[in-house]
Amino acid sequence: MEAMNQLSNLCLLLVILLNFFTLGSARLGACIRAVALQGGLLALLPLLAHGLNAHTLLLAAGALGLKGLLIPWLLLRAIREVRIRKEVEPLIGFVPTLVLGALFTAGAFIFADSLPLVPAHHQGLFVPTSLATLFAGFLLLMSRRKAITQVLGYLILENGIFIFGTLLSEALPLMVEAGVLLDLLVGVFVMGIVINQINREFSTLNTERLSALKE
Repeated sequence: MEAMNQLSNLCLLLVILLNFFTLGSARLGACIRAVALQGGLLALLPLLAHGLNAHTLLLAAGALGLKGLLIPWLLLRAIREVRIRKEVEPLIGFVPTLVLGALFTAGAFIFADSLPLVPAHHQGLFVPTSLATLFAGFLLLMSRRKAITQVLGYLILENGIFIFGTLLSEALPLMVEAGVLLDLLVGVFVMGIVINQINREFSTLNTERLSALKE
């Protein structure tokens, strides 16, 4: 059990490092691959937290298939089709974004330490990593101009929800967990349609240009 806890904490630390990488990188391909790797790490968490059984295997397989393989493949295909490689200058610079990410992460650990958690969860990294990942997703959504980068922010935000849900996966019905993954998949497909339509109509994915549509 101790070895499992150490492995899960290692995975969660890597998730936090990938948050920082995504916040500080301008290369869309590298950011998509980082989010894919984050999805692969998250797929291990149910197995490490609750052991091997049909429930955790199905949840891990679903997370790996969607978060680690299918959705990153769709996004990589999208950036090839629209021929973009880098994020334009963000609304908040990369260095300030990293500083805010570090502050949010530190605040997540401080806040999680004050929560009345059960002893088994109080010493773990699930809750602070979940909060830090949520904040990183919100920050990416708010600070980037490219629609694809904002989709990545949405994915990271959902990863934070998934981490927190992993603690409750034995209590939650499987249909609820499958519904979360389905909502994620549908959301990405909708964003893919929006991205394609924006690029077709305006020949750009810079969401700031949409302000020109105001009357």
